[in-house]
Amino acid sequence: MHESPASPPPLSQIEDLFGAIEPLLGGEDLDEMARRTKALIRKRGVKDARSLLRLALARGPGRLSLRQAAAWAHLTDVAELSNPSLNDRLHQADGFLCEVAQTMLRNKAGCEKKRWAKRSIRVSDGSCISKPGSRGTDWRLHAVYDLDVGGFSCLELTDAKGAEAIDRGRVEPGEIRLADRGYATANALRRFREQTKAVGADFVVRMRWNAFRLRSPDNQPFDLCRYLESLPAECEISETQALVQGAGPPFPIRILVKRKSPETAEAEILRLQRRASRKGQKIDPNSLLAARFIILATSLDPEEFSAQDVFEIYRLRWQIELAFKRLKSLLHIDALPATSERGGRSWIYACLIFAIAVEQSAREFLDSFP
Repeated sequence: MHESPASPPPLSQIEDLFGAIEPLLGGEDLDEMARRTKALIRKRGVKDARSLLRLALARGPGRLSLRQAAAWAHLTDVAELSNPSLNDRLHQADGFLCEVAQTMLRNKAGCEKKRWAKRSIRVSDGSCISKPGSRGTDWRLHAVYDLDVGGFSCLELTDAKGAEAIDRGRVEPGEIRLADRGYATANALRRFREQTKAVGADFVVRMRWNAFRLRSPDNQPFDLCRYLESLPAECEISETQALVQGAGPPFPIRILVKRKSPETAEAEILRLQRRASRKGQKIDPNSLLAARFIILATSLDPEEFSAQDVFEIYRLRWQIELAFKRLKSLLHIDALPATSERGGRSWIYACLIFAIAVEQSAREFLDSFP
């Protein structure tokens, strides 16, 4: 069994944060949850679901080996299990740990929020996780980060085939959902619009020059690259309207364009050239043209949000990247000791439970006086 050498948080810290987990469970019966998810059909050495959760936290974010976790459980009177039995129990607990994490997120979403310009801003993104020894993606963690509360509001774990989509996660009334270029797909944006029409939510996504098939508002073909070519050199920010075509009926978007600084543009062009050279490919001239601009698509009303406002909102997207960085560099959520699917899910969800509790504890600390 592979064990990561990365330094874990102190086990005493994990035990202390258990107090931050229980309020976020909203009075849910953990034993009933464990029975429902078939994590504790027969106890066999584990007293109750609370003990099972403590074992998962000790093994996951606590980073104890199976032998150490079994010894710790015996010394603290949490459970009486052999190493193989503990391993089996944690594998069976993946559904239980997933439900605990989702329950915590739902209750956390009910916290009092501080709004920006009377709108809630959330960011969609994903992160890849691999098994030990794997060179590809084995799991994909889909997340929505709520800037109002400074933490995750949605965490969903899928296999490598789980597609990134802006409509993952519950949408809040009046929400503005931000996302990077991978989320600029016609079908996902159409679903988001249809699902959120009644609650007044909007999106802001960065887009590639060839992300959509576009038509002008008068239903004529629209060439985005020709539009970029037509912009005067002194024009810093520009916008136009277009219709996005796809599997369903066309829907309108605002396309916002901001010219990059010469240094930033040249660096991006050099990156594209190096990647093409490495792969033995030829660069599309349109890619070189689009590399000189930041291009956004949004559904926000131009009378309420100017193009400059939208670019300033989009700049907030980097906060979810920092959140993922904390999960990997501080909590080491990607340092999996398990190669099986259920073992990996159990490890990841235990780490996510700990991360949600840390976010809640930190928020309460920052809200306290002085």
